[in-house]
Amino acid sequence: QVQLVESGGGLVQPGGSLRLSCVAYGFAFSDYAMGWVRQAPGKGLEWVSDINRAGSRTYYADSVKGRFTISRDNAKGTVYLEMNSLKPEDTAVYYCAKGWYPQTENNRGQGTQVTVSS
Repeated sequence: QVQLVESGGGLVQPGGSLRLSCVAYGFAFSDYAMGWVRQAPGKGLEWVSDINRAGSRTYYADSVKGRFTISRDNAKGTVYLEMNSLKPEDTAVYYCAKGWYPQTENNRGQGTQVTVSS
């Protein structure tokens, strides 16, 4: 059974940074691409970033390119999202997901809240 556990969210001021982590259980982590999606209040799910199995190729939405960095540690079964220069419009619940976007709901974690506000 796929289980993805996110952590690292919180309240941060505009311009600040956060690092999200997602630990994976129940599947061969290194066999799958991984990604992050987010959902802002009152809005639909938005793709943020994907990373291939080896961690050698990364992809970003235009809205986060140059500010966010996705990475993974296959030995630890963990994927990360380093978020810098955060903006109020980055406020959302961030979900870790198994596989390439679009992922199904049962391949997403429970999410971690990120709030960017002064």
